[in-house]
Amino acid sequence: MSDKLNPRRDLLILGGGLVGMTLALAAAKKGISSHVVDRADPAELTAEGFDGRASAISTASWNLFSNIGLAEALEPHGCPIESIAVTDGMKPGRIDFQPEPHEGTPTDTLGRMFANRTLRLALFEAAKDEPLIAWHAKANVVERHRGEHGVSATLEDGTVLEASLMCAAEGRGSPTREEAGFSMAHWDYSHRAIIVGLTHEKPHDGVAWEIFYPDGPFALLPLLDDEQGRHRSALVWTVDESDAEGVLKLSERAFKHEIEKRMHGVFGEITVEGPRSSYPLSFQHTAKIVHHRLALVGDAAHGMHPIAGQGLNLGLRDVGALVDVLAEGMRLGLEPGDAQLLAKYEKWRAMDSLMVMGATDTLTRLFGIPGKLASAVRRFGMAGVQRTPMLKNWFMDEARGMSGDLPELLKG
Repeated sequence: MSDKLNPRRDLLILGGGLVGMTLALAAAKKGISSHVVDRADPAELTAEGFDGRASAISTASWNLFSNIGLAEALEPHGCPIESIAVTDGMKPGRIDFQPEPHEGTPTDTLGRMFANRTLRLALFEAAKDEPLIAWHAKANVVERHRGEHGVSATLEDGTVLEASLMCAAEGRGSPTREEAGFSMAHWDYSHRAIIVGLTHEKPHDGVAWEIFYPDGPFALLPLLDDEQGRHRSALVWTVDESDAEGVLKLSERAFKHEIEKRMHGVFGEITVEGPRSSYPLSFQHTAKIVHHRLALVGDAAHGMHPIAGQGLNLGLRDVGALVDVLAEGMRLGLEPGDAQLLAKYEKWRAMDSLMVMGATDTLTRLFGIPGKLASAVRRFGMAGVQRTPMLKNWFMDEARGMSGDLPELLKG
């Protein structure tokens, strides 16, 4: 994967996380070459340990992973999401999203849960022997340039990488996006997500729980049992920013007690595994996702609340659309940085990303309204959805990522 001569490539991908590396692999499958630059040390990102950091991979995203050759490596490590239980504080009136079996086939799942470490390992392993990917790890970009005929990035050690198109995949704080001067809608939810791993007495049966409390959602995400046969889940607990420091400093016993209080015994006796991590929650969405020889993908373009687990999936849809557009354009003789291709990518992604982010923001605000009356109204609405198969199926298709105009790479 090293590239001593650093020849010009088609793409210069800044950010080698889950979205950036998937973009490089998807592009390579279409014969598109790339430089991938990331500040992180791969050894640290793939270190042993269970810290609860996990991602829900929708049906569409799984199709993408399958189409770029990752399914075989990932399949044994994914926990199927058989159903999703949505409840307002564990009161009556919950919704159960569970797909129906079709003509004797097993019940379709709503996606798969993977530990983030597992996803990274599979991506890095697939990329290391791919000649179309030149990976520059532990590298800092000190200068970016987008000219009339190409783009370049200068690294801290003086290396200059050249390409036709620059792709910003650095996440929410993307320096490439900031340097390019993109305008962005942004607001702070004044909440913090606390993430930790749990082992528990009772099996989760593939159920993902989304329990809404006035201070934020409390999500229990199913993972595969460990080597000792212990049942595992990832917890994403949203707390008010003013309470976050106190919660993070709780003793192990007190922290466990607070979790158990909110779980209402659904998994029986629990054990908190690994360290607690946290991050602030905010909404950010760029008015545009392309500029001269520059495309934004993933959280660099749109950062959202984790309430529906769609953040990574939205970024992977960006990947599928961008690669489809570039591959078709290059087949017609256009270069990756062509303005027509970038305009097509932006148009394709605009409505989908705005709808998903708008729905997520609305849910966050709706379930954040305190009081018994608000809770009663929410539960009445949820009971109505529970009794309406057409509505439930629509929500499940959205969760799978199978609605709208899908890129070829995201189709089965």
